[in-house]
Amino acid sequence: MTNFKWTPRDLRQMKALGIHPREAERQLGLFKTPPPFISIARPAKPKDGIFRLKSGAKKSALGNFEKARRNGRFSKFVPASGAASRMFHLLTRFLQREPFSIAELKNEILKGEKESLQFFEFMESISRLAFFNELGSVLSKREMDIETLRREGRFREILEGLLLPQGLNYAQKPKALIKFHLYPFGDRTPFEEHLVEAAETVRDRSKKCRVHFTVSEEHQEPCRGHFMEVKEKYEKKYGTRFDFEISVQATRTNTLSVDAENRPFRDEEGHLFFRPSGHGALLENLNGLKGDLVYIKNIDNVTVENKTETGIYWKKVLGGYLVGVQEKLFGAIEKLNSKKVSAGELKEITRFAKRDLNIFFSAGFTKLSVSQKIRVLIKKLDRPIRVCGVVPNAGEPGGGPFWVREGGEETLQIVESAQINFSKASERRLFQDSTHFNPVDLVCGVRDWKGKPFDLLRFRNPKAVFISKKSLNGRELKALELPGLWNGAMAHWITLFVEVPSKTFNPVKTVFDLLKPAHQVNV
Repeated sequence: MTNFKWTPRDLRQMKALGIHPREAERQLGLFKTPPPFISIARPAKPKDGIFRLKSGAKKSALGNFEKARRNGRFSKFVPASGAASRMFHLLTRFLQREPFSIAELKNEILKGEKESLQFFEFMESISRLAFFNELGSVLSKREMDIETLRREGRFREILEGLLLPQGLNYAQKPKALIKFHLYPFGDRTPFEEHLVEAAETVRDRSKKCRVHFTVSEEHQEPCRGHFMEVKEKYEKKYGTRFDFEISVQATRTNTLSVDAENRPFRDEEGHLFFRPSGHGALLENLNGLKGDLVYIKNIDNVTVENKTETGIYWKKVLGGYLVGVQEKLFGAIEKLNSKKVSAGELKEITRFAKRDLNIFFSAGFTKLSVSQKIRVLIKKLDRPIRVCGVVPNAGEPGGGPFWVREGGEETLQIVESAQINFSKASERRLFQDSTHFNPVDLVCGVRDWKGKPFDLLRFRNPKAVFISKKSLNGRELKALELPGLWNGAMAHWITLFVEVPSKTFNPVKTVFDLLKPAHQVNV
Protein backbone atom coordinates (compact mmCIF):
# COMPACT_ATOMS: atom_id res chain seq x y z
CA MET A 1 0.00 0.00 0.00
CA THR A 2 1.13 3.55 -0.71
CA ASN A 3 -0.81 5.29 2.12
CA PHE A 4 -1.56 8.11 -0.28
CA LYS A 5 -3.44 11.08 1.15
CA TRP A 6 -6.65 11.40 -0.81
CA THR A 7 -8.63 14.63 -0.71
CA PRO A 8 -12.33 14.64 0.23
CA ARG A 9 -13.13 15.33 -3.44
CA ASP A 10 -10.99 12.32 -4.45
CA LEU A 11 -12.96 10.11 -2.09
CA ARG A 12 -16.31 11.37 -3.40
CA GLN A 13 -15.16 10.75 -6.95
CA MET A 14 -14.07 7.18 -6.16
CA LYS A 15 -17.33 6.44 -4.37
CA ALA A 16 -19.32 7.58 -7.41
CA LEU A 17 -17.31 5.21 -9.61
CA GLY A 18 -17.61 2.28 -7.20
CA ILE A 19 -13.85 2.16 -6.60
CA HIS A 20 -12.58 1.63 -3.05
CA PRO A 21 -9.68 3.88 -1.95
CA ARG A 22 -7.67 0.77 -1.04
CA GLU A 23 -8.01 -0.41 -4.62
CA ALA A 24 -6.76 2.96 -5.91
CA GLU A 25 -3.81 2.69 -3.50
CA ARG A 26 -3.11 -0.83 -4.73
CA GLN A 27 -3.02 0.49 -8.28
CA LEU A 28 -0.63 3.28 -7.29
CA GLY A 29 1.60 0.62 -5.79
CA LEU A 30 1.60 -1.32 -9.07
CA PHE A 31 2.92 1.73 -10.92
CA LYS A 32 5.77 2.07 -8.43
CA THR A 33 6.44 -1.67 -8.26
CA PRO A 34 5.15 -3.12 -11.53
CA PRO A 35 4.13 -6.78 -11.78
CA PRO A 36 6.74 -9.19 -13.17
CA PHE A 37 7.20 -9.43 -16.90
CA ILE A 38 6.06 -12.45 -18.86
CA SER A 39 8.72 -15.08 -19.53
CA ILE A 40 8.87 -15.84 -23.25
CA ALA A 41 10.06 -19.28 -24.29
CA ARG A 42 10.04 -18.49 -28.03
CA PRO A 43 7.85 -16.88 -30.68
CA ALA A 44 5.08 -19.01 -32.12
CA LYS A 45 5.79 -19.74 -35.77
CA PRO A 46 4.35 -21.95 -38.52
CA LYS A 47 4.78 -25.62 -37.51
CA ASP A 48 5.47 -24.47 -33.95
CA GLY A 49 2.25 -22.99 -32.62
CA ILE A 50 0.81 -21.46 -35.81
CA PHE A 51 -1.29 -23.52 -38.23
CA ARG A 52 -1.30 -22.92 -41.98
CA LEU A 53 -4.51 -24.46 -43.28
CA LYS A 54 -4.38 -26.41 -46.53
CA SER A 55 -7.13 -26.23 -49.14
CA GLY A 56 -8.83 -29.41 -47.89
CA ALA A 57 -8.93 -28.11 -44.31
CA LYS A 58 -10.37 -24.78 -45.47
CA LYS A 59 -13.06 -26.49 -47.53
CA SER A 60 -14.02 -28.68 -44.58
CA ALA A 61 -14.07 -25.64 -42.30
CA LEU A 62 -16.45 -23.78 -44.62
CA GLY A 63 -18.85 -26.72 -44.49
CA ASN A 64 -18.71 -26.80 -40.70
CA PHE A 65 -19.25 -23.05 -40.60
CA GLU A 66 -22.40 -23.14 -42.74
CA LYS A 67 -23.99 -25.85 -40.61
CA ALA A 68 -23.25 -24.04 -37.34
CA ARG A 69 -24.33 -20.69 -38.79
CA ARG A 70 -27.69 -22.02 -39.95
CA ASN A 71 -28.25 -23.49 -36.50
CA GLY A 72 -27.73 -20.09 -34.87
CA ARG A 73 -24.58 -20.97 -32.94
CA PHE A 74 -22.61 -17.85 -33.90
CA SER A 75 -22.78 -14.36 -32.44
CA LYS A 76 -20.62 -11.27 -32.78
CA PHE A 77 -19.01 -9.36 -29.88
CA VAL A 78 -17.54 -5.95 -30.67
CA PRO A 79 -15.44 -4.05 -28.09
CA ALA A 80 -16.45 -0.45 -28.81
CA SER A 81 -15.78 1.25 -25.49
CA GLY A 82 -13.10 3.67 -26.60
CA ALA A 83 -13.35 7.34 -27.42
CA ALA A 84 -11.64 8.59 -30.55
CA SER A 85 -9.19 10.82 -28.66
CA ARG A 86 -6.20 8.66 -29.63
CA MET A 87 -7.35 8.64 -33.23
CA PHE A 88 -7.11 12.44 -33.36
CA HIS A 89 -4.11 12.81 -31.06
CA LEU A 90 -1.81 14.49 -33.59
CA LEU A 91 -4.52 16.85 -34.80
CA THR A 92 -5.24 17.82 -31.19
CA ARG A 93 -1.58 18.67 -30.69
CA PHE A 94 -1.64 20.97 -33.73
CA LEU A 95 -4.80 22.61 -32.38
CA GLN A 96 -2.99 23.32 -29.11
CA ARG A 97 0.01 24.90 -30.83
CA GLU A 98 0.62 28.61 -30.95
CA PRO A 99 -0.95 30.07 -34.11
CA PHE A 100 1.10 28.97 -37.10
CA SER A 101 1.03 29.94 -40.75
CA ILE A 102 1.10 27.71 -43.79
CA ALA A 103 4.56 29.13 -44.56
CA GLU A 104 5.82 27.98 -41.15
CA LEU A 105 4.33 24.56 -41.72
CA LYS A 106 6.04 24.20 -45.11
CA ASN A 107 9.33 25.36 -43.57
CA GLU A 108 9.03 22.61 -40.93
CA ILE A 109 8.40 20.09 -43.70
CA LEU A 110 11.57 21.21 -45.50
CA LYS A 111 13.47 20.60 -42.26
CA GLY A 112 12.22 17.02 -42.19
CA GLU A 113 9.47 17.33 -39.58
CA LYS A 114 7.45 14.17 -40.30
CA GLU A 115 4.45 15.17 -38.18
CA SER A 116 4.17 18.48 -40.00
CA LEU A 117 4.25 16.63 -43.32
CA GLN A 118 1.60 14.20 -42.11
CA PHE A 119 -0.60 17.08 -40.95
CA PHE A 120 -0.18 18.97 -44.24
CA GLU A 121 -1.00 15.86 -46.30
CA PHE A 122 -4.10 15.32 -44.16
CA MET A 123 -5.33 18.84 -44.90
CA GLU A 124 -4.59 18.33 -48.60
CA SER A 125 -6.62 15.09 -48.64
CA ILE A 126 -9.42 15.93 -46.19
CA SER A 127 -12.05 16.08 -48.96
CA ARG A 128 -11.61 12.30 -49.41
CA LEU A 129 -12.82 11.59 -45.87
CA ALA A 130 -16.37 10.59 -45.02
CA PHE A 131 -16.89 13.41 -42.53
CA PHE A 132 -15.78 16.18 -44.92
CA ASN A 133 -19.25 17.28 -46.01
CA GLU A 134 -20.59 17.32 -42.46
CA LEU A 135 -17.56 19.31 -41.33
CA GLY A 136 -18.18 21.77 -44.15
CA SER A 137 -21.79 22.19 -43.02
CA VAL A 138 -20.73 22.87 -39.43
CA LEU A 139 -18.26 25.52 -40.57
CA SER A 140 -20.75 27.14 -42.93
CA LYS A 141 -23.10 27.71 -40.00
CA ARG A 142 -20.31 29.84 -38.56
CA GLU A 143 -20.08 31.65 -41.91
CA MET A 144 -16.84 29.93 -42.91
CA ASP A 145 -16.08 28.01 -46.10
CA ILE A 146 -13.91 24.93 -45.60
CA GLU A 147 -12.23 25.22 -49.00
CA THR A 148 -11.35 28.86 -48.39
CA LEU A 149 -9.96 28.02 -44.95
CA ARG A 150 -7.86 25.23 -46.42
CA ARG A 151 -6.57 27.35 -49.30
CA GLU A 152 -5.59 30.19 -46.97
CA GLY A 153 -3.96 27.85 -44.47
CA ARG A 154 -6.43 28.69 -41.70
CA PHE A 155 -6.16 25.20 -40.30
CA ARG A 156 -7.03 26.13 -36.73
CA GLU A 157 -10.64 26.91 -37.68
CA ILE A 158 -10.91 23.56 -39.47
CA LEU A 159 -9.52 21.71 -36.44
CA GLU A 160 -11.92 23.52 -34.11
CA GLY A 161 -14.83 22.49 -36.31
CA LEU A 162 -13.66 18.88 -36.38
CA LEU A 163 -12.50 18.31 -32.81
CA LEU A 164 -14.27 20.67 -30.40
CA PRO A 165 -17.79 20.57 -28.92
CA GLN A 166 -18.91 23.60 -30.93
CA GLY A 167 -18.18 21.52 -34.02
CA LEU A 168 -18.31 17.77 -34.67
CA ASN A 169 -16.60 17.08 -31.31
CA TYR A 170 -14.77 14.12 -32.84
CA ALA A 171 -12.03 14.18 -30.20
CA GLN A 172 -14.58 13.11 -27.59
CA LYS A 173 -17.01 10.99 -29.58
CA PRO A 174 -16.88 7.18 -29.42
CA LYS A 175 -14.86 5.75 -32.29
CA ALA A 176 -17.92 3.65 -33.16
CA LEU A 177 -19.75 6.79 -34.30
CA ILE A 178 -17.00 8.46 -36.33
CA LYS A 179 -17.79 8.52 -40.04
CA PHE A 180 -15.20 6.16 -41.52
CA HIS A 181 -16.22 5.35 -45.08
CA LEU A 182 -17.70 7.36 -47.93
CA TYR A 183 -19.86 5.60 -50.53
CA PRO A 184 -21.75 6.99 -53.55
CA PHE A 185 -24.96 6.42 -51.55
CA GLY A 186 -23.70 8.02 -48.32
CA ASP A 187 -21.33 7.46 -45.42
CA ARG A 188 -20.91 4.74 -42.79
CA THR A 189 -19.57 4.50 -39.30
CA PRO A 190 -17.57 1.45 -38.15
CA PHE A 191 -20.66 0.56 -36.11
CA GLU A 192 -22.56 0.16 -39.38
CA GLU A 193 -19.74 -1.78 -41.04
CA HIS A 194 -19.84 -4.32 -38.21
CA LEU A 195 -23.59 -4.76 -38.74
CA VAL A 196 -22.89 -5.46 -42.41
CA GLU A 197 -20.17 -7.97 -41.52
CA ALA A 198 -22.46 -9.64 -38.99
CA ALA A 199 -25.16 -10.06 -41.64
CA GLU A 200 -22.59 -11.89 -43.78
CA THR A 201 -21.28 -14.18 -41.04
CA VAL A 202 -23.67 -14.84 -38.14
CA ARG A 203 -27.16 -14.70 -39.70
CA ASP A 204 -28.94 -18.00 -39.00
CA ARG A 205 -31.60 -19.90 -40.96
CA SER A 206 -34.35 -17.85 -39.31
CA LYS A 207 -32.57 -14.66 -40.50
CA LYS A 208 -31.66 -13.71 -36.93
CA CYS A 209 -28.30 -11.98 -36.51
CA ARG A 210 -26.90 -11.76 -32.96
CA VAL A 211 -24.63 -8.77 -32.30
CA HIS A 212 -23.34 -7.35 -29.04
CA PHE A 213 -21.47 -4.06 -28.65
CA THR A 214 -19.70 -2.95 -25.48
CA VAL A 215 -19.56 0.81 -24.92
CA SER A 216 -18.72 3.23 -22.13
CA GLU A 217 -21.53 4.66 -20.01
CA GLU A 218 -21.53 8.09 -21.64
CA HIS A 219 -21.69 6.58 -25.12
CA GLN A 220 -24.47 4.09 -24.44
CA GLU A 221 -27.41 6.20 -25.54
CA PRO A 222 -25.72 7.71 -28.62
CA CYS A 223 -24.74 4.22 -29.81
CA ARG A 224 -28.18 2.80 -29.10
CA GLY A 225 -29.74 5.74 -30.89
CA HIS A 226 -27.45 5.22 -33.89
CA PHE A 227 -28.52 1.57 -34.10
CA MET A 228 -32.18 2.53 -34.09
CA GLU A 229 -31.50 5.03 -36.88
CA VAL A 230 -29.87 2.47 -39.20
CA LYS A 231 -31.52 -0.79 -38.06
CA GLU A 232 -34.35 -0.87 -40.61
CA LYS A 233 -32.08 0.09 -43.50
CA TYR A 234 -29.65 -2.78 -42.95
CA GLU A 235 -32.25 -5.35 -42.00
CA LYS A 236 -34.06 -4.65 -45.26
CA LYS A 237 -30.90 -4.57 -47.39
CA TYR A 238 -29.42 -7.80 -46.02
CA GLY A 239 -32.60 -9.72 -45.27
CA THR A 240 -31.91 -10.13 -41.58
CA ARG A 241 -33.25 -9.31 -38.12
CA PHE A 242 -30.69 -7.97 -35.68
CA ASP A 243 -30.82 -9.41 -32.19
CA PHE A 244 -28.97 -6.39 -30.83
CA GLU A 245 -27.50 -6.04 -27.35
CA ILE A 246 -25.37 -3.34 -25.82
CA SER A 247 -23.51 -3.43 -22.52
CA VAL A 248 -21.40 -0.99 -20.55
CA GLN A 249 -17.88 -1.43 -19.31
CA ALA A 250 -18.45 -1.08 -15.57
CA THR A 251 -16.87 2.04 -14.04
CA ARG A 252 -15.71 -0.03 -11.07
CA THR A 253 -13.22 -1.66 -13.43
CA ASN A 254 -11.66 1.71 -14.35
CA THR A 255 -8.08 2.21 -13.21
CA LEU A 256 -6.13 5.19 -11.96
CA SER A 257 -3.67 6.98 -14.24
CA VAL A 258 -0.38 8.53 -13.16
CA ASP A 259 2.14 11.01 -14.51
CA ALA A 260 5.80 10.34 -15.29
CA GLU A 261 6.66 10.53 -11.55
CA ASN A 262 3.94 8.00 -10.65
CA ARG A 263 1.80 10.65 -9.02
CA PRO A 264 -1.97 10.50 -9.58
CA PHE A 265 -2.73 12.14 -12.92
CA ARG A 266 -5.28 14.93 -12.66
CA ASP A 267 -7.30 16.59 -15.39
CA GLU A 268 -7.45 20.35 -15.96
CA GLU A 269 -10.03 20.72 -13.18
CA GLY A 270 -7.93 18.78 -10.69
CA HIS A 271 -9.97 15.58 -10.75
CA LEU A 272 -8.28 12.19 -10.61
CA PHE A 273 -8.23 10.59 -14.03
CA PHE A 274 -9.66 7.08 -13.97
CA ARG A 275 -9.80 5.53 -17.41
CA PRO A 276 -11.33 2.34 -18.77
CA SER A 277 -8.82 -0.36 -17.96
CA GLY A 278 -8.50 -1.84 -21.41
CA HIS A 279 -10.38 -4.69 -23.01
CA GLY A 280 -9.63 -6.93 -20.04
CA ALA A 281 -12.53 -5.35 -18.19
CA LEU A 282 -14.83 -6.69 -20.91
CA LEU A 283 -14.37 -10.27 -19.73
CA GLU A 284 -17.36 -9.68 -17.45
CA ASN A 285 -19.42 -8.54 -20.44
CA LEU A 286 -18.38 -11.57 -22.52
CA ASN A 287 -19.10 -13.85 -19.57
CA GLY A 288 -22.57 -12.38 -19.21
CA LEU A 289 -23.32 -12.94 -22.89
CA LYS A 290 -23.64 -16.72 -22.32
CA GLY A 291 -22.91 -17.27 -25.99
CA ASP A 292 -21.84 -20.37 -27.87
CA LEU A 293 -19.46 -19.53 -30.74
CA VAL A 294 -18.52 -15.87 -30.48
CA TYR A 295 -16.61 -13.77 -33.00
CA ILE A 296 -14.58 -10.95 -31.43
CA LYS A 297 -13.19 -8.09 -33.45
CA ASN A 298 -12.22 -4.52 -32.57
CA ILE A 299 -14.54 -1.70 -33.58
CA ASP A 300 -11.89 -0.02 -35.76
CA ASN A 301 -10.86 -3.10 -37.78
CA VAL A 302 -13.19 -2.73 -40.74
CA THR A 303 -12.93 -2.00 -44.45
CA VAL A 304 -15.15 -0.63 -47.17
CA GLU A 305 -17.74 -3.17 -48.30
CA ASN A 306 -16.34 -3.76 -51.78
CA LYS A 307 -13.08 -4.96 -50.18
CA THR A 308 -14.49 -7.33 -47.54
CA GLU A 309 -14.38 -10.56 -49.54
CA THR A 310 -11.08 -11.81 -48.10
CA GLY A 311 -12.01 -10.89 -44.54
CA ILE A 312 -15.44 -12.54 -44.71
CA TYR A 313 -13.97 -15.69 -46.25
CA TRP A 314 -11.44 -16.07 -43.45
CA LYS A 315 -13.98 -15.34 -40.72
CA LYS A 316 -15.98 -18.28 -42.07
CA VAL A 317 -12.87 -20.47 -42.21
CA LEU A 318 -11.83 -19.61 -38.64
CA GLY A 319 -15.34 -20.24 -37.33
CA GLY A 320 -15.66 -23.55 -39.15
CA TYR A 321 -12.19 -24.62 -38.08
CA LEU A 322 -13.22 -24.03 -34.45
CA VAL A 323 -16.37 -26.12 -34.97
CA GLY A 324 -14.36 -29.04 -36.35
CA VAL A 325 -11.77 -28.96 -33.58
CA GLN A 326 -14.46 -28.54 -30.94
CA GLU A 327 -16.32 -31.64 -32.13
CA LYS A 328 -13.18 -33.75 -31.68
CA LEU A 329 -12.45 -32.06 -28.36
CA PHE A 330 -15.91 -32.72 -26.96
CA GLY A 331 -15.75 -36.33 -28.12
CA ALA A 332 -12.45 -36.79 -26.31
CA ILE A 333 -13.76 -35.26 -23.06
CA GLU A 334 -16.90 -37.40 -23.20
CA LYS A 335 -14.77 -40.52 -23.68
CA LEU A 336 -12.48 -39.56 -20.78
CA ASN A 337 -15.45 -38.96 -18.48
CA SER A 338 -16.95 -42.34 -19.37
CA LYS A 339 -14.04 -44.03 -17.54
CA LYS A 340 -14.00 -46.58 -20.36
CA VAL A 341 -10.84 -45.55 -22.12
CA SER A 342 -8.49 -48.10 -23.60
CA ALA A 343 -4.75 -47.57 -23.60
CA GLY A 344 -4.89 -46.97 -27.33
CA GLU A 345 -7.68 -44.38 -27.00
CA LEU A 346 -5.81 -42.61 -24.22
CA LYS A 347 -2.73 -42.45 -26.41
CA GLU A 348 -4.75 -41.10 -29.33
CA ILE A 349 -6.42 -38.40 -27.19
CA THR A 350 -3.00 -37.34 -25.91
CA ARG A 351 -1.70 -37.21 -29.48
CA PHE A 352 -4.74 -35.12 -30.51
CA ALA A 353 -4.12 -32.68 -27.64
CA LYS A 354 -0.48 -32.22 -28.67
CA ARG A 355 -0.94 -32.16 -32.45
CA ASP A 356 -4.25 -30.34 -32.90
CA LEU A 357 -4.43 -28.21 -29.74
CA ASN A 358 -0.74 -27.44 -29.10
CA ILE A 359 -1.13 -28.53 -25.48
CA PHE A 360 2.08 -29.00 -23.51
CA PHE A 361 2.69 -32.10 -21.37
CA SER A 362 5.53 -32.33 -18.87
CA ALA A 363 8.06 -35.12 -19.08
CA GLY A 364 6.48 -36.81 -16.05
CA PHE A 365 3.12 -37.29 -17.77
CA THR A 366 4.15 -40.60 -19.34
CA LYS A 367 4.92 -42.04 -15.89
CA LEU A 368 1.44 -41.35 -14.48
CA SER A 369 -1.16 -44.03 -13.92
CA VAL A 370 -4.14 -44.30 -16.27
CA SER A 371 -6.48 -42.58 -13.80
CA GLN A 372 -3.96 -39.78 -13.25
CA LYS A 373 -3.55 -39.28 -16.99
CA ILE A 374 -7.32 -39.07 -17.39
CA ARG A 375 -7.54 -36.36 -14.71
CA VAL A 376 -4.72 -34.37 -16.31
CA LEU A 377 -6.28 -34.66 -19.76
CA ILE A 378 -9.74 -33.60 -18.57
CA LYS A 379 -8.24 -30.55 -16.84
CA LYS A 380 -6.31 -29.57 -19.96
CA LEU A 381 -9.15 -30.21 -22.40
CA ASP A 382 -12.23 -28.98 -20.53
CA ARG A 383 -11.59 -25.28 -21.08
CA PRO A 384 -12.83 -22.46 -23.31
CA ILE A 385 -11.17 -22.48 -26.71
CA ARG A 386 -10.27 -19.68 -29.09
CA VAL A 387 -9.06 -19.64 -32.67
CA CYS A 388 -7.04 -16.51 -33.37
CA GLY A 389 -6.16 -15.27 -36.81
CA VAL A 390 -2.57 -14.02 -36.97
CA VAL A 391 -0.99 -12.08 -39.83
CA PRO A 392 2.65 -11.76 -40.94
CA ASN A 393 4.24 -9.01 -38.88
CA ALA A 394 4.50 -5.74 -40.80
CA GLY A 395 5.64 -3.59 -37.89
CA GLU A 396 2.22 -2.78 -36.43
CA PRO A 397 2.22 -1.97 -32.70
CA GLY A 398 0.54 -4.51 -30.46
CA GLY A 399 0.67 -8.13 -29.41
CA GLY A 400 1.87 -11.27 -31.07
CA PRO A 401 1.72 -15.07 -30.63
CA PHE A 402 4.32 -16.54 -28.28
CA TRP A 403 5.07 -19.64 -26.27
CA VAL A 404 5.17 -18.49 -22.64
CA ARG A 405 6.72 -20.22 -19.62
CA GLU A 406 4.56 -20.35 -16.52
CA GLY A 407 4.54 -22.77 -13.59
CA GLY A 408 6.87 -25.22 -15.27
CA GLU A 409 4.75 -25.41 -18.42
CA GLU A 410 4.61 -23.73 -21.82
CA THR A 411 1.39 -22.27 -23.19
CA LEU A 412 0.45 -20.27 -26.25
CA GLN A 413 -0.41 -16.66 -25.45
CA ILE A 414 -0.98 -13.35 -27.18
CA VAL A 415 1.69 -11.14 -25.64
CA GLU A 416 1.79 -7.34 -25.74
CA SER A 417 5.13 -5.52 -25.93
CA ALA A 418 4.34 -3.86 -22.58
CA GLN A 419 4.48 -7.32 -20.95
CA ILE A 420 8.06 -7.97 -22.06
CA ASN A 421 11.27 -7.00 -20.27
CA PHE A 422 13.20 -5.29 -23.07
CA SER A 423 16.11 -4.57 -20.74
CA LYS A 424 17.03 -8.25 -21.09
CA ALA A 425 18.80 -8.90 -24.38
CA SER A 426 17.46 -12.46 -24.59
CA GLU A 427 13.84 -11.30 -24.27
CA ARG A 428 14.44 -8.50 -26.75
CA ARG A 429 15.84 -10.94 -29.31
CA LEU A 430 12.94 -13.33 -28.90
CA PHE A 431 10.44 -10.53 -29.42
CA GLN A 432 12.30 -9.26 -32.48
CA ASP A 433 12.42 -12.79 -33.85
CA SER A 434 8.63 -13.03 -33.95
CA THR A 435 7.12 -13.37 -37.41
CA HIS A 436 3.41 -12.79 -36.77
CA PHE A 437 1.06 -10.25 -35.26
CA ASN A 438 -2.30 -10.51 -33.49
CA PRO A 439 -4.92 -8.44 -35.32
CA VAL A 440 -7.63 -9.21 -32.73
CA ASP A 441 -9.82 -11.22 -35.08
CA LEU A 442 -10.83 -14.35 -33.21
CA VAL A 443 -13.66 -16.76 -32.63
CA CYS A 444 -14.29 -18.33 -29.25
CA GLY A 445 -16.00 -21.47 -28.01
CA VAL A 446 -17.36 -20.51 -24.60
CA ARG A 447 -19.51 -23.56 -23.75
CA ASP A 448 -18.36 -26.91 -22.40
CA TRP A 449 -18.93 -30.37 -23.86
CA LYS A 450 -22.37 -30.55 -22.24
CA GLY A 451 -23.43 -27.23 -23.75
CA LYS A 452 -23.16 -25.31 -20.49
CA PRO A 453 -21.55 -21.83 -20.59
CA PHE A 454 -18.14 -21.69 -18.94
CA ASP A 455 -17.54 -19.24 -16.11
CA LEU A 456 -14.84 -17.40 -18.03
CA LEU A 457 -13.56 -15.64 -14.90
CA ARG A 458 -12.07 -18.97 -13.80
CA PHE A 459 -9.68 -19.04 -16.76
CA ARG A 460 -7.98 -15.65 -16.48
CA ASN A 461 -4.63 -14.72 -15.00
CA PRO A 462 -5.40 -11.81 -12.62
CA LYS A 463 -1.70 -10.99 -12.28
CA ALA A 464 -1.25 -10.29 -15.98
CA VAL A 465 -1.67 -6.52 -15.76
CA PHE A 466 0.61 -4.14 -17.61
CA ILE A 467 1.36 -0.45 -17.83
CA SER A 468 0.91 1.45 -21.07
CA LYS A 469 1.47 5.02 -22.23
CA LYS A 470 -1.60 7.08 -23.15
CA SER A 471 -2.55 10.73 -23.40
CA LEU A 472 -5.28 13.17 -22.39
CA ASN A 473 -5.67 16.41 -24.31
CA GLY A 474 -2.10 16.13 -25.52
CA ARG A 475 -0.66 15.37 -22.05
CA GLU A 476 1.21 12.10 -21.60
CA LEU A 477 0.17 9.69 -18.85
CA LYS A 478 0.67 6.11 -17.73
CA ALA A 479 -2.31 3.78 -17.57
CA LEU A 480 -2.84 0.45 -15.84
CA GLU A 481 -4.40 -2.19 -18.05
CA LEU A 482 -6.28 -5.11 -16.53
CA PRO A 483 -5.49 -8.56 -17.94
CA GLY A 484 -6.32 -7.98 -21.60
CA LEU A 485 -9.37 -9.72 -23.02
CA TRP A 486 -7.16 -11.65 -25.43
CA ASN A 487 -4.09 -11.58 -23.13
CA GLY A 488 -4.32 -12.38 -19.43
CA ALA A 489 -8.13 -12.66 -19.41
CA MET A 490 -7.85 -15.66 -21.74
CA ALA A 491 -4.51 -16.91 -20.40
CA HIS A 492 -5.83 -20.34 -19.42
CA TRP A 493 -7.92 -21.00 -22.53
CA ILE A 494 -7.00 -23.48 -25.24
CA THR A 495 -5.41 -21.24 -27.87
CA LEU A 496 -5.05 -22.02 -31.57
CA PHE A 497 -3.25 -19.62 -33.91
CA VAL A 498 -4.11 -19.74 -37.62
CA GLU A 499 -2.27 -17.71 -40.23
CA VAL A 500 -4.56 -15.38 -42.22
CA PRO A 501 -3.72 -12.84 -44.96
CA SER A 502 -2.67 -9.33 -44.01
CA LYS A 503 -5.59 -8.03 -46.08
CA THR A 504 -7.92 -9.10 -43.24
CA PHE A 505 -6.34 -6.50 -40.94
CA ASN A 506 -7.36 -2.90 -41.62
CA PRO A 507 -7.36 -0.98 -38.32
CA VAL A 508 -8.00 2.73 -37.96
CA LYS A 509 -5.72 3.76 -35.12
CA THR A 510 -5.28 7.33 -36.36
CA VAL A 511 -7.39 9.47 -38.66
CA PHE A 512 -4.65 9.19 -41.29
CA ASP A 513 -5.43 5.48 -41.67
CA LEU A 514 -8.74 6.45 -43.26
CA LEU A 515 -6.80 7.60 -46.31
CA LYS A 516 -5.45 4.07 -46.93
CA PRO A 517 -6.91 2.00 -49.81
CA ALA A 518 -8.84 -0.32 -47.47
CA HIS A 519 -10.95 2.64 -46.38
CA GLN A 520 -11.40 4.31 -49.77
CA VAL A 521 -14.05 2.93 -52.12
CA ASN A 522 -12.34 4.03 -55.33
CA VAL A 523 -8.67 3.49 -54.41
